[in-house]
Amino acid sequence: MSQSISIIPLIRNWRTIAFAGALGLVCAVLLSFVRPLEYSSTTRLLITQELGDVDAYTSARSTERIADILSSVVYSTDVFDSVMASGYPVDKTYFTSDETKQRKKWARALVTSVSRSNGYLTITAYHIDVAQAEQLVRAVAYILRTDGWQYVSGGNISVRIIDDPLNSHYPVRPNFIINGVSGFVLGLLAGAGYVLIMVERLKLRHQVVHED
Repeated sequence: MSQSISIIPLIRNWRTIAFAGALGLVCAVLLSFVRPLEYSSTTRLLITQELGDVDAYTSARSTERIADILSSVVYSTDVFDSVMASGYPVDKTYFTSDETKQRKKWARALVTSVSRSNGYLTITAYHIDVAQAEQLVRAVAYILRTDGWQYVSGGNISVRIIDDPLNSHYPVRPNFIINGVSGFVLGLLAGAGYVLIMVERLKLRHQVVHED
């Protein structure tokens, strides 16, 4: 019974809640323009390791561990320096000379993920220029393919590029749809909270009046 009573003020004030949701949506979309529009380029690598006579489970776990290590090491300064010295036409001026900002920008420029079932390592690079995004992901894939063994314990690993970079045709960051939906939902919650708070205040006022 108490639940139905608490819903009544929300239904009566649905316009206020809807307005708050719409306001949240608009604000979220507008705030998305604070960051520059970025394109993406994605490649996929296959990680394998020669372990000799071991069972399939042990081999798969070892491959996952190596893929996880390489997935993490991509964000390191060592890989960044190697990419800049790789010979790929990456715009070095895009990453500032300030080391702290440089690391943050480098970490934001890349996203990695590991497929647990088959040892695939997916790398996505983001840049305001789609051609630069492609060069970034090509350079990172090259570094892992040629020097990946240096970052893991044990040898006999193989890193193979199985998917050429796939570039986005349109900017993918920021994601206006996700941001808009998130802003709308938060706006609805804020609007509902505001309505409930105002209802409680009115109740308290009525109680004070009746007590007087």
